[in-house]
Amino acid sequence: MPRFNLAKKRGKAKVKISDKRRAAMNKVVAAHSEEFDVKLSVIQELIPLGLKAVAEELQNEVKQLAGARYSRGTDISRWGTQNGSVYLREEKIPIKVPRVRDVSKKEEVQLKSYQRLQSPFKDDENILRRLLHGLSTHKYHESSSLAAESFGISASNLSKRFKRNSTQKLKELQNRSLSKEDIVAIFVDGKRYAKDGIMVALGVTLEGRKIVLGIEQVHGENSNAIGQWFDRLIERGLKFEKGILFIIDGAKGIRKAVKQKFGHYSKVQRCRWHKRENVLSYLNNTDKAIFRRRLQDAYNKTTHREAMTALEKVHQELAEINISAANSLLEGLDETLTIHELGLSVELARSLSTTNCIEGFMSQLGSYTDKVDRWQNSSQIQRWVATAAMDIEPRLRRIKGYKILKVLRFKLEKIVESRIGKKNSKTLVST
Repeated sequence: MPRFNLAKKRGKAKVKISDKRRAAMNKVVAAHSEEFDVKLSVIQELIPLGLKAVAEELQNEVKQLAGARYSRGTDISRWGTQNGSVYLREEKIPIKVPRVRDVSKKEEVQLKSYQRLQSPFKDDENILRRLLHGLSTHKYHESSSLAAESFGISASNLSKRFKRNSTQKLKELQNRSLSKEDIVAIFVDGKRYAKDGIMVALGVTLEGRKIVLGIEQVHGENSNAIGQWFDRLIERGLKFEKGILFIIDGAKGIRKAVKQKFGHYSKVQRCRWHKRENVLSYLNNTDKAIFRRRLQDAYNKTTHREAMTALEKVHQELAEINISAANSLLEGLDETLTIHELGLSVELARSLSTTNCIEGFMSQLGSYTDKVDRWQNSSQIQRWVATAAMDIEPRLRRIKGYKILKVLRFKLEKIVESRIGKKNSKTLVST
């Protein structure tokens, strides 16, 4: 049976750990000869050695200002110490701070290194993400503290930092330029918060990327409020002259605002899922199962004519069972077949025939914002939604069938040219 020398293995492990510690200390010592920004990053990355390195940095600056201890001949002299604190990463640690005074001017000289250690080391973003993902401000210190002596991570302090950073996220979302994006389709939908709601516009670029164009707080899906929101998107550089396909759930306010603001440059696709559910809401359970299949089969037809013929047949059958359901089917029926009219591929039609893309985004948004128990004001709602949206956006996948979006762009351009041509011809005839 082989024998193992455990003592030697432990000894090697001790050597390795000591080497790591020595390398870390050497890194701190070597950093003193570099720029302060580099030293600061090293100091704040090495919490156990950070306080010692901070003290040495402060003493080095005092020595540069006042000279060696007990030296004479300068107007600047040491002036004792005072209680202070510095940030090591996100944590505030108490420390004794040396004081320096200009005797001739009779005023205290501020230590630059101490002033620069008064703010967290680029960690507000980490705090923002932790609170956004559900970590309570009241339990933050217990779960995140790296040093027993740390303080200043109170609930109120964290709340202020979250508010400051989420305000920046809201401004970034509301003000970023849209002029460089070629938007071919826009999903518009809303989510309820407190007594009001937040409208979200999710754009699809020609490359298939999804980007959050903007958010707007509205009491209801009012065409005037949504129209003003569209105006702000246009002011930020939203290009619509080549045509945009709008995918909406059938809300009349959104539809009216699209028509008023984009007119000849817009094409509307009503969500087929919402249309189907609206029709089925009038029927009993047995008829629901039957007509759900028939409506789905009709929308799965390849051509516009086939789909329209199948839907007209469904309408006739519904009229014999429930005239209200039949009338609901007719309302806006043409706009549920816009994808058929454009002749797009089945794969791209699946992405653009319903509001599933933005519904999925809203679901992700809810995983952040549904944690809030009580909405206190409008600013809080918009800050949370904007911050969550900016965090979700980089992880959004391209839509299915994105490689065929160039075909959609081409067909939208032809529709816009045709509409403008007819408008111009009518103008000439009237004159």
